[in-house]
Amino acid sequence: MNNRKWSRRVVSVALLFPCIVMAAPFAYVSNEKSGTISVIDIATDSVVAEMKAGAKPRGAAAARNTLYVSDQPANALLMLDLQSRKASGTVPLGESPEGVSASASGEWIAAASEVSNAVSFISTATNHKEFSVSTSGKNPEHAVFSPDGKLVMVSAEDADTVDLIDVAARKEVASVKVGMRPRGIAFRPDGKVAYVACEIASMVYAIDVPGRKVLKEIKAGNFSNGVTMAPDGSRVYVSNGKDGTVSAIDTASNAVVATIPVGKRPWNMAITPDGKKLYVANGRSNSVSVIDTSANAVAKEITVGELPWGVVIQ
Repeated sequence: MNNRKWSRRVVSVALLFPCIVMAAPFAYVSNEKSGTISVIDIATDSVVAEMKAGAKPRGAAAARNTLYVSDQPANALLMLDLQSRKASGTVPLGESPEGVSASASGEWIAAASEVSNAVSFISTATNHKEFSVSTSGKNPEHAVFSPDGKLVMVSAEDADTVDLIDVAARKEVASVKVGMRPRGIAFRPDGKVAYVACEIASMVYAIDVPGRKVLKEIKAGNFSNGVTMAPDGSRVYVSNGKDGTVSAIDTASNAVVATIPVGKRPWNMAITPDGKKLYVANGRSNSVSVIDTSANAVAKEITVGELPWGVVIQ
């Protein structure tokens, strides 16, 4: 078969089966100042689309072929259909929503609202807010599900604790004291340990989740912020906003094993399902750094929208 016939056949197949063109995974980058989502094809590490996403998109999570994005000025959760790459609806939230996460089952979305001091729980089956839980920590930024979906851990900028919400009981059941201004959170795959970055303290806290206590304090870079766990649980990655670096921490020893220079003001991150590439949103560089996790080095820098806040891979 000659190249021209092969090209025509590929085009015909793509038209009949558009899902092939949209094959996952993609990295979705929320750009606060641009009000957009940059779509990165992780096979080529290039931006292939831009989606409009309200006035100030921040946190995002993906479930059921939908990207759920918090829009701070609208006090709402935007829904973007990942097939058509168009808005499909909104869900009212509390005031000044920020961090968003999805349960592993895809059943629930949790969204933290800073001014309301609450976490909203949205059912992805109905796309309605089913309930909200007030947190004792003020100004909650991130609300992250445990791997089994039974707990949500909440960090609050104006507190030195993280709060634990029992999803079934629909209430806060514990608080664990950490350092000043807790931000990013990631659980180990077994759910027994969670890692919390505290920005002002410039420390990472390994938390015994069942025991509700700190196991170890780990010195990271200056203004530690975003946290992402490797799929196999062997490494946890922490962005350091003031240093412009990412720390790689070995979860067996809880020691920093690599420090990787990235762009300016690295914020939230996401890792590929195979754990080979880490995507870091650089807020003041308007870029995403792609880290080769085997080499612990940046493989590529991708220009995105203005003031990127975070990354979701789906």
